[in-house]
Amino acid sequence: MNWKSRDSFALKEILSGNIPSFLIRLVPVHTRIVDSSTGKTIHATYYVTPDYISIGRDDDWARINITPMAAQQIADSFYCFLPTRKMVNDIYRAAAVKLEPVPMYAFRDSTPTMWQHHLIIEGQRQGRKGLIAGIKKDVVISGKVLRDKRPDRVAIYGWHQLNGQPIQPLYTGHINWWVDYSQGIRLVYRRVKVGRQWMDYTDVFKDPVLQKLLCDEEFCDFYRYPY
Repeated sequence: MNWKSRDSFALKEILSGNIPSFLIRLVPVHTRIVDSSTGKTIHATYYVTPDYISIGRDDDWARINITPMAAQQIADSFYCFLPTRKMVNDIYRAAAVKLEPVPMYAFRDSTPTMWQHHLIIEGQRQGRKGLIAGIKKDVVISGKVLRDKRPDRVAIYGWHQLNGQPIQPLYTGHINWWVDYSQGIRLVYRRVKVGRQWMDYTDVFKDPVLQKLLCDEEFCDFYRYPY
């Protein structure tokens, strides 16, 4: 499959419900900041998929690599959004299963390579359950997308090593249709619990104090990919 046919296939299967049931059991991730003007600590919780977007049943499934355009359609359909760089770091710290990244070098954008990488990860995981991280670079939302002079960018970040350092810094060098085996899509439920109040993630981003719960960039004003 090329990227267009893979996107089309993924959208058809996922939106028809062909996803493993474990993927929709969202996991809480806790974060906090100190409001510099008041000195008060603000706590928040958001909920993420325990693994990356996948197709199939619990006993027969595979992670699938898709463009941010297809990912956004899926996120919208499930009332979700894509994470930021800060959130990817928070998710890694919270993960119950942290695996060593496995780079691959040939036919990086081919579906067979993506399938092979899925099998390698499952060999590493050895059946362990829970929030998993360190296995993919994340497609993220980032203010850099709006400020890159080149059109149609995708932002990627992560692929943390066991020492906690990411292989991939925040990067917008790829055009948005470029997808390889290393890029994964993790979904975040768009309602964030800030203190005792539930807020839409866009309202959190628009608040100059609260946005730091989810975003560590200078500009936190890119909320979703167009499609």
